Amino acid sequence: MIKFNFENDIILENDIVKLQPIQISDVPHLVDISLEPNIWDHSFVKGDGEKNLKNYISQAIEARENKTAYTFIVYDKRKQQYAGCTRFSEINSFLNTIRLGYTWYGKQFQGTGLNKHCKYLLFQYAFETIGFERIGLSSYIENERSINAMLSVGCKKEGVFRNMFPSVSGKGRTDAILLSILKEEWFNIEKEKLQYKLIHKV
Repeated sequence: MIKFNFENDIILENDIVKLQPIQISDVPHLVDISLEPNIWDHSFVKGDGEKNLKNYISQAIEARENKTAYTFIVYDKRKQQYAGCTRFSEINSFLNTIRLGYTWYGKQFQGTGLNKHCKYLLFQYAFETIGFERIGLSSYIENERSINAMLSVGCKKEGVFRNMFPSVSGKGRTDAILLSILKEEWFNIEKEKLQYKLIHKV
């Protein structure tokens, strides 16, 4: 059985990005990004503005204390700015599975390759350091940017949960698309493919 150590301050980094545990003192680093349009369109818990962002981060810290999730703040070393957040959640030590999500970046960091670097570090940690067998991901089915980003780092579509989420418009329901990447896929081909994309910036 895999053990995820929530007490450890996990820091993942390379020459491009640094991920470290979120703290309440990070509110000033993210408050401007939190007010950008459309950041929270596909999020259940809204973090727009100082008050809501404090609540968002407080809940993330509480989830770590309860050993249900582990949230990172993302720092872009090229721009020397904080870029957003991402999170391990649904950590199942018995089944050796984990979920990756709650990822959001400011507009100026989207499409820059930052997400690929983050995913590489997170996949590497989950599969190589901890030894999980599977990483699950999901998205609103309308969120094409998010879906394409997940596909671009080696995730595979698995299926659809019908009427899983309240719609973004507030009227009716919408579907969730499920994706995943497996440890054997990571070691067999996807790690090498993602390394190529990072080196060649594709």
